Amino acid sequence: MKAAAIILSGGKSSRMGSNKSFLKIKNKMNIEIIRDKIKPVFDDIILVTNDSQAYKFLGVKMTGDEYPGMGPLAGLHAGLEASDHEVNLVVACDMPFISAELAEIMISFSRDVDAVIPVIAGKEHPLFAVYKKDLAVAAAKCIKEGRLRMKHLLEEVSVRYVTEKDFTDFTDIEIQRIFFNMNRPQDYEDAKKWAETE
Repeated sequence: MKAAAIILSGGKSSRMGSNKSFLKIKNKMNIEIIRDKIKPVFDDIILVTNDSQAYKFLGVKMTGDEYPGMGPLAGLHAGLEASDHEVNLVVACDMPFISAELAEIMISFSRDVDAVIPVIAGKEHPLFAVYKKDLAVAAAKCIKEGRLRMKHLLEEVSVRYVTEKDFTDFTDIEIQRIFFNMNRPQDYEDAKKWAETE
């Protein structure tokens, strides 16, 4: 697919207490699980991290934040700047059950918009979503203005919001898992249990 996948791994993992990327599920690091799920589908994988040495083993292209300490919006900006593709999937490093097939569906909705944002059970998921490369400019503008939330960017660009109704090939339980992210130790324990049933 002529698109890049950008993995954001720059967070502090403060609620988890340890780096979420390196947490193991079925003897595989979370970051490896994500890479392996998207690798067959995307032409390029870009990891946004400010510790490239720690992730060298992944064998993917890496870039760092131009605006360190400014959160996911800065990570999105760095990834888009590093991408050679117009269309980009962005995924957070704490989503072990993401689906490349669902990502392809989101990309199919991106033709006439700047971003495709899932809204699942009424909640927006801007960190498993699709963004056009040109949004790097708008992201930098928001950061410079101190408007650091992802919603600040989305207010300025054309967005297609997609819901469960757009993913009819997936069951409700599958959708919940795909958009599950691990923030706290209990989330990690839940993820390990779910992985055993896959």
